[in-house]
Amino acid sequence: MGRMMEQQELISLRDLAEGLVCMAASAIEEKREELGDVRPYTLTKSSAVDPVTVVDTMAEEFLVETLLERRPGDGIIAEEGSARRSTTGVSWIIDPIDGTVNFLYGIPRYAVSLAAAIDGHVVAGAVINVADGSLYRAARGQGAQVLRGDSEEELHASSVEEAARALVATGFSYSAARREQQAKALCAILPQVRDIRRLGSAALDLCAVAEGHADAYYEHGIHCWDYAAGSLIAQEAGAVVETPALSVPGEEFRRTLAAAPGIAAEIGRLLDAAGAGERLGG
Repeated sequence: MGRMMEQQELISLRDLAEGLVCMAASAIEEKREELGDVRPYTLTKSSAVDPVTVVDTMAEEFLVETLLERRPGDGIIAEEGSARRSTTGVSWIIDPIDGTVNFLYGIPRYAVSLAAAIDGHVVAGAVINVADGSLYRAARGQGAQVLRGDSEEELHASSVEEAARALVATGFSYSAARREQQAKALCAILPQVRDIRRLGSAALDLCAVAEGHADAYYEHGIHCWDYAAGSLIAQEAGAVVETPALSVPGEEFRRTLAAAPGIAAEIGRLLDAAGAGERLGG
């Protein structure tokens, strides 16, 4: 990286991310309580099944405004369109609600994700499962932790050493054509692993790998705000992580992969052979 950071500065960025995702989570829950059924307050983005709610927009506005108050020279890259060029070298990558479909349906697995990056490298971040308050955090070189209430636990990827024993998480595109490709690949992968889970939030899937609740996670076509914080958390927990560059748009359908170290190479080969390589269909 062009700009070196002191350990304490990395921790400071992590702690800021942690505090802001907690505040955003509280605001999301208050707004949901106020609105009741969120579905009437929903628009669509890339397709008829790709939703954005007024709560997504509210949470993003809160995070952007607060970041600009506290660190006015930093850059912003956010899912719902907020953007600002950095003058400090630090940029914040924001997903106000990752798992919006889960949020709409009341499935308790949706997250706020916030990461700080320098020169295209994520250096700190936090992800909170809004529904249950589980808070995941990491800073480069400082390990990864999960906080639940007053408890704090170091995160470690699983010790599994065979793909056949691996529980693998994945996700699917909002594009019907891409989903068809992903389904074909999945049919080849499923018989070779323990089982598959589709949980609906890339950020939380990456945290699941960090926590050992999944042995691997892969998905094609997700955006930097989906994986930025979670990928660092998984990596700091010892997982082997592969992501596109932060500047690569999700429309290129590049692969994001996180796997326990004992199966990472085998899982990579399995995915490649199934047509779920570094680029879907490529």
